[in-house]
Amino acid sequence: MISRIDLRGTALPEGGALRDLLPRAEFDVEAALEKVRPICEDVRHRGTAALIEYAEKFDGVRLERVRVPAEALKDALEQLDPQVRAALEESIRRARTVHRAQRRTAHTTQVVPGGSVTEKWVPVGRVGLYAPGGRSVYPSSVIMNVVPAQEAGVASIALASPPQADFGGLPHPTILAACALLGVDEVYAVGGAQAVAMFAYGTEGPDGCAAANMVTGPGNVWVAAAKRYFTGRIGIDTEAGPTEIAVLADDTADPVHVAADLISQAEHDPLAAAVLVTDSLALAEAVEKELAPQVAATKHIEDRIKPALAGRQSAIVLVDSLEDGLKVVDAYGAEHLEIQTADAAAVADRVTNAGAIFVGPWAPVSLGDYCAGSNHVLPTGGCACHSSGLSVQSFLRGIHIVDYTRDALAEVTHHVVTLAEAEDLPAHGAALKARFGWKVPTQ
Repeated sequence: MISRIDLRGTALPEGGALRDLLPRAEFDVEAALEKVRPICEDVRHRGTAALIEYAEKFDGVRLERVRVPAEALKDALEQLDPQVRAALEESIRRARTVHRAQRRTAHTTQVVPGGSVTEKWVPVGRVGLYAPGGRSVYPSSVIMNVVPAQEAGVASIALASPPQADFGGLPHPTILAACALLGVDEVYAVGGAQAVAMFAYGTEGPDGCAAANMVTGPGNVWVAAAKRYFTGRIGIDTEAGPTEIAVLADDTADPVHVAADLISQAEHDPLAAAVLVTDSLALAEAVEKELAPQVAATKHIEDRIKPALAGRQSAIVLVDSLEDGLKVVDAYGAEHLEIQTADAAAVADRVTNAGAIFVGPWAPVSLGDYCAGSNHVLPTGGCACHSSGLSVQSFLRGIHIVDYTRDALAEVTHHVVTLAEAEDLPAHGAALKARFGWKVPTQ
């Protein structure tokens, strides 16, 4: 059901060479880019009409309008199962608690007497958020995108989610209910690359969507390709690929827990990655034995879980030591990394590359997906070595404010002039000389 990669008995290679030995899903954004390009440009030129045609082509629904009526949001919340509502409200409460603490305030540094630099933090003006709606419904992704944007102070928030034939062309009602709980009333029944294009270009008319400064949220390869296409025109969070879990475990780990956690990510998608890194052959064998009965007892077996576990992106990686295991998980850079070892907190503290780290047996990835308070929009495909998960900071821009008096500028002018001339940019120096009668002030 799941393959093995045995790295025992030899010294592990460094850097990219080690990363190349590890399992990873094939996710060709570049190939998808050529297919989404005409879709994006069609939306640019034909706006809402193009969105309606793509809804019929890709989602099997003929829409009269793409913006979700306010009554539909209200009705979705009123009809929401009370237990689901309570769970969503608790998820929102915990996410706000964590993300509110991420807020930044302006800070002034006095560089010299009379010379200061202040860094102030300004939210982006408008964001377009995407909530997937393919194999599963993800109201949790609504929360994970909306809460940090709101806590950052973003003034204008719109959300898009694919139209569903089963719900009269509206997004899934639980998506709409989550939007209503969060106070997001600008919602569009638009999916895929065309949703990103709508936010990037904006559309005209009574059902029009104003262009956004930034687009965030997970999606399939077409969404990722559209984000790449528009990078530079809009800000993006990340080109999210298939979801991943890596578990670093030793012989203290419970194989029942480990198997359950691997399966929990495999049920997302046939390309989902489930990786166990361990120095314990006994644990590896126990997990292999545990997978079969747990898979048999769940849902989505043939279309998601089995192909995900059997795919090239999933494996049990055997290493000689926990030290080697740390090297492997840092090279892998997992979206979600569980540490199920003795002294798990100390081991977790040594990890440098991961989207989010889950410490010990009582912090499974599923907790982070919903109610830990952390954000589940995380870097995939090894991007955790250079990128972070979604946060309040994602929606803020740092702006430096430089404030110098005449005396403070005079004191440093000779250095500025010297550096300008060293770079053969004499007009840079002249901009200071002009303020002092074209003479460099005497030091």
